[in-house]
Amino acid sequence: MTRIGVLSDTHSYLDEKIKLHFKDVDLIIHAGDIGNQQVTDELKSIKPLIAVHGNIDNHFIRATFPENQLIQVEGCKIFITHIAGAAEKYTTRIKPILQAEKPDILICGHSHIVKVMKDKTYQLLHINPGAAGIHGFHKVRTILRFEIHETKPQKMELIELGLRGKID
Repeated sequence: MTRIGVLSDTHSYLDEKIKLHFKDVDLIIHAGDIGNQQVTDELKSIKPLIAVHGNIDNHFIRATFPENQLIQVEGCKIFITHIAGAAEKYTTRIKPILQAEKPDILICGHSHIVKVMKDKTYQLLHINPGAAGIHGFHKVRTILRFEIHETKPQKMELIELGLRGKID
C-alpha cells in the first residue's frame, strides 16, 4: 500500500497544515502552478515529491519540473499534468497522451475546482485536488490524500485548509 498526498495551485504559498496532513504519506504529487522553489523545497523535506510545472511557473520551475509526468505506483499508472481540461473533454494536447498511455489515474490542476470522478471514455480516475494557495477564484483551499493498494486507488480524502484569502 502506498499513501499519496496531492495538491495543486499553491502559487508560492504553502500552508503549514499541509505538512501535518502529508506527514504520513509515502509520496507527494504537486500538479502545477507551484509558484516558487521554496514550496517544492518544503514539500521535499516532508516526503518524496513528484511535480509538474504549471502556466504561472517561471523558467526555473519549468527547467526543474516537466510539463507531464507518467509514474507507476503499486502497478497503477498515473499521468500528471497541470492543464488537462474537463473530464471526458480533455484538451487536444492531452487526448493523444491518454489514448497512447492508457493511465489508470489522471492528476491535474489549473481549474482550482476539486474533482474526483470516473472517466468512462478513457477508463481512468480523473483527480483534481483544487487549489491549495491563497491566490485565485476558489473559495476554500483544498488538498487530497488517498491510498493505492494492489493497483486500486482507495480511501480518497478531501481536506479543507481554510478560506482562500485567510491565513490561519
